[in-house]
Amino acid sequence: MTEATARELDERVLGRRWTVRLDAAARGSAAVRVSCSRSSCAEQRLPSAAAGRAAAIAHLKEHLKAVPVPRADAYCACKAEGCTAHLRPDDRSARAEPWRCGGPVVLAVVCDREGRWWRAVECCSRCAAATPGARVVTTAPPGTTPAPRAATPTDGLRFSDDSAAGGAQEVPAPRPATGRPRPRHGRIAQRIVPTGLRPLALRDELIELGDLFRAYQQRAEPDLAVLAGLQERKARAFTTWAEVTGDARLRLDAQRAEQAAATARLQHQQRTGRAVDGDETAVVRLLTVPAQWEHARSVLAHAADHAPLPGAEARLVTLLLTLRTALTGAGNVVGQDLTGLGLTDAEQLLEQLAGRGWLGLPGTAADLLAARPENPGRITVPSLVPRQDVPGPFTFGKATRPKLSGWAQRVTSDKKLRKVKASAETRLLALTLATQTDADGRLGPLGQGVGLEVLAAWCPVSPGELRVLVEELARAEWLADATVTDTHLTGRLTERVLPLSCPLP
Repeated sequence: MTEATARELDERVLGRRWTVRLDAAARGSAAVRVSCSRSSCAEQRLPSAAAGRAAAIAHLKEHLKAVPVPRADAYCACKAEGCTAHLRPDDRSARAEPWRCGGPVVLAVVCDREGRWWRAVECCSRCAAATPGARVVTTAPPGTTPAPRAATPTDGLRFSDDSAAGGAQEVPAPRPATGRPRPRHGRIAQRIVPTGLRPLALRDELIELGDLFRAYQQRAEPDLAVLAGLQERKARAFTTWAEVTGDARLRLDAQRAEQAAATARLQHQQRTGRAVDGDETAVVRLLTVPAQWEHARSVLAHAADHAPLPGAEARLVTLLLTLRTALTGAGNVVGQDLTGLGLTDAEQLLEQLAGRGWLGLPGTAADLLAARPENPGRITVPSLVPRQDVPGPFTFGKATRPKLSGWAQRVTSDKKLRKVKASAETRLLALTLATQTDADGRLGPLGQGVGLEVLAAWCPVSPGELRVLVEELARAEWLADATVTDTHLTGRLTERVLPLSCPLP
């Protein structure tokens, strides 16, 4: 390469490029978000995909209006993307002659067939013609077309999208003729993004996400709203990556990213009182973090598996006394804790639990039921007393146990449940359903309902009895829009009791 040719390449500037994307705003919602690769462009949220597409197209048109004429001295932006016209080194055997750019510089628009992204690039007319689906919007004035040139070792470099803001970047001087083009590569989540990964948009998204995660780790203060957005993008990108490569481990990583995004959103709501999108007020829950919600479910499951007597009344008392004695096997109880549960015969039930050896009483069952807050009864549950080298059934600590116990007592002694004189079965069902909702209070994973088999395992009632209990919860303003089918219970918790819910991951 002559010195004059190298000087000419150094004087050229990278072609401008803008990418507008359309993504789902949240799982289970029709809302979408429109984002632009230009960092100065604010994200938009629209109620439907149709409105999102219209907004995305309008946004791209604004960029094109702001730059009505392409620059004649621009260096093809598509080369930094490895377009089909510019061959990679390992693909040169597929074409007898190297690709040569040529013709006037144009502004071309390329869009995804499924309407998920739109891209405008500044490139030569030959590259635009060789790009499938590209549509030329405008062409540089005649008489200013740069001379054609062969592909150079700078073709693999990545350039900033912000060059359109006026800070156009010069193309670096080429490497010696014997050098190899530098491939575009990156890392994300301890994984190397393959340079040959296709489609190119997926490769670019993974590389950009890796850079963004590393930048987030360098922040002085965390921003959970930003983190939730990054995790959502990672989940989508890894799902696509898994589909392209067939790697099941990537799909597991995508699921973990979805859970991390949900956790970050909920933590953001608890800390700020606002949802991530800022459009709704967050629910302030009695149990504030996802770890506590999982602990609540673990205690319910333990009570279901270790209740010494059959029936919902025994299950409910077993659950509440387990929460009082969870870590040491001993705890304080007053009579009001048990007499307000709608039990048929609380004294007989306590005597039966003691007779089975599951419960240790300080005196008689009648003495415990008569205990007052100033002089509580001290009970023991031998199966929960710590033993050497034998870990207990629960992983939460001393600070969490009273929070879980207070949550269960708050649910079972709810004033509306007391007003309708709810039975122990109804109160146990209320506890169970509080742990089987999504973040919006809809029953079941993603609001699709709770399977009757799941309810039967945690709340031992028949389908016929379940319908009666659901009606009782509706009268107590616990459930709304509740329907019992042959397989599921659907509906949602009311706004009144939503703070008592423990959303599913």
